[in-house]
Amino acid sequence: FAAPKGPGPDTYKGWLFKWTNYLKGYQRRWFVLSNGLLSYYRTQAEMAHTCRGTITLATVHIEVGDTCHFVLTSGGRSYHLKAYSEGECQRWVSALQQAKANATQIMPHSDDSGDEGPLAQPDRALIQGALKTLASKLEDLNTCNELIGKHGAALQRSLSELEDLRAPTDGADKLKTVNERATLFRITSNAMINACQDFVDLAEAHSRRWQRALQYEREQRHHLEETIEQLAKQHDSLERAWRESPSTHNSEAFSLSVEHKMRCFAECPNCYFLYTECLFSILFSLCLQDGSGSYLRRGRRCRIPDKPNYSLNLWSIMKNCIGKELSKIPMPVNFNEPLSMLQRLTEDLEYSELLDRAAHCDSSLEQMCLVAAFSVSSYSTTVHRTGKPFNPLLGETYELDRVEEYGYRSICEQISHHPPAAAHHVISQRGWTLWQEITIDSKFRGKYISIMPLGNIHLKFHASGNHYVWSKVTSTVHNIIVGKLWIDQSGDIIIMNHRNKDKCHLKFSPYSYFSRDVPRKVTGVVMDGEGCAHYILSGTWDDKMESAKIIESSHGCGGSEGKQKTVYQTLPPKLMWKKYPLPENAVSMHYFSSLALTLNELEDSMAPTDSRLRPDQRLMEAGLWDEANAEKQRLEERQRLERRKREAQANLALEEVGEYLTEDSHQPLWFEKRTDTETAESSYVYKGGYWEAKDRQDWSHCPAIF
Repeated sequence: FAAPKGPGPDTYKGWLFKWTNYLKGYQRRWFVLSNGLLSYYRTQAEMAHTCRGTITLATVHIEVGDTCHFVLTSGGRSYHLKAYSEGECQRWVSALQQAKANATQIMPHSDDSGDEGPLAQPDRALIQGALKTLASKLEDLNTCNELIGKHGAALQRSLSELEDLRAPTDGADKLKTVNERATLFRITSNAMINACQDFVDLAEAHSRRWQRALQYEREQRHHLEETIEQLAKQHDSLERAWRESPSTHNSEAFSLSVEHKMRCFAECPNCYFLYTECLFSILFSLCLQDGSGSYLRRGRRCRIPDKPNYSLNLWSIMKNCIGKELSKIPMPVNFNEPLSMLQRLTEDLEYSELLDRAAHCDSSLEQMCLVAAFSVSSYSTTVHRTGKPFNPLLGETYELDRVEEYGYRSICEQISHHPPAAAHHVISQRGWTLWQEITIDSKFRGKYISIMPLGNIHLKFHASGNHYVWSKVTSTVHNIIVGKLWIDQSGDIIIMNHRNKDKCHLKFSPYSYFSRDVPRKVTGVVMDGEGCAHYILSGTWDDKMESAKIIESSHGCGGSEGKQKTVYQTLPPKLMWKKYPLPENAVSMHYFSSLALTLNELEDSMAPTDSRLRPDQRLMEAGLWDEANAEKQRLEERQRLERRKREAQANLALEEVGEYLTEDSHQPLWFEKRTDTETAESSYVYKGGYWEAKDRQDWSHCPAIF
């Protein structure tokens, strides 16, 4: 954190933590003390255009608390602030007290930034002309005030003389009333003049700030106009090149999605590398056209029916379920979302282009940074998604074929019901393969629900042979009984490259009321096989991740338990991943992302066990929740009947051959258990055959689970 600058003659700047609310806690803000005003911004860059608030120190009350904490009270509102250290807190309090004492002596024309450049000459003339006009009007008002005061005083003297003549009682009362009204009129005129003076002072104090905001907006508009014009020209030239020689373009040479990159460009128009990727994405989209100019790829849906507003007493359902596994609680669909756990598992691929980029990295450490960003990105879709996904039936599958758009195919299968476990396999034509076996362990604790995914995720790049392995962190849904539901992710992720022993340690900081950190914070460090750190990772799991290359490290003081703390010097951070904005009206569509909206869309040639054919899930998506609850009860009863049949067969086998068959004896159709030669881990992996069966439309081996 940057220490405050100052104290200087005009300004005092630095980072402080400001209390916002009970959910977000203390947030880091950039504070600027100048001209008797304390202004704060989210970042230093916002000083040019957006001030989040201003505190007038002339009337403020300063109260110093414990542990770097102090409170500013002004106008009935309190601002709770924290400094990074006690020394910094003392410097801030001293500066605020001095500024309060000198508030009336600060120059009215000074501004909250002493290092700003001069204004443009036409704008300066415009501002000065406006101030000159205001000053002229104020001079006229002062003249009127002097005349009112002069004549008002004469009027009062005359009335006083009349009052001394001992006129009748009624006349004296009338004269007294007139005298009081004349006094009130004089007081009012003085108040009007004071208000006008305050207005002029305020206009002078803030004129440069307003001008900078206007200039910033003009520059941004001009920059965007130039960028869009350049992008349109590049698009036009690429279209002409395609029409002239379409055979020279190879779609396999480009691994970037048009929609995703254009959304990134809209989010960050100043990022030159995103702009370059947008141009490649446009060319890639042109390569997907046939000779008539129509697109070969199919369109995907962009909305689902709005979520009905059904109320239900959660406590009446869950009060007797505390301590049980979530998968064993009979929950109505009112607390679900119209996706299965297999589809939620597939949704981790929303930012698959991170792996496409990683496949072309020459450095394994840079590749590790992108893999770490991918592992964090899978949680971004959960920030508002507090609904429970459908627990898949045993033998249920889900396929996602996105070869045309993103170059990968994904297949999931539910391989166990108690405990619920799923196997997942993804093969990409852009140089990587991902597979995982995930078992969900969940507990209802009364106030919150904890979901602990067990199992490892494997990722292997075809060209380099780098084999990365990591696991998921714990997800917690809070305020189950009272309050608004919200979700948090906490724990550590260790990503290991088993080929060269590179390692990345990611820490998901849990939300804490007393924490100074930003909510949903993720930090990490990338190390080589010898334990030497090369990159620092930082960001939040719901927004973005950045990486900064370490150029120097040193040992400082201040570590816990007498240990020395390592201090890193890094290059400026680079953006690796940023969350896509949610679709319009996402709040009415379960907060689904653009990918999630397409996951339950019916397609041709699906397996009869596919999640999209599950009847209760389809009824819920259509808004028919009563019918969905009845169908869900039917499916669960049928599954319990199948389980009893398996138990009876197991008992029969025990009597005949002395061997007891458990549910683990259920053999998945598309996955089999193997031991990995590199990690020595035994897990279910894809054995092949699904996509071939789909091509033949041979689903004879699939059970009728629905």
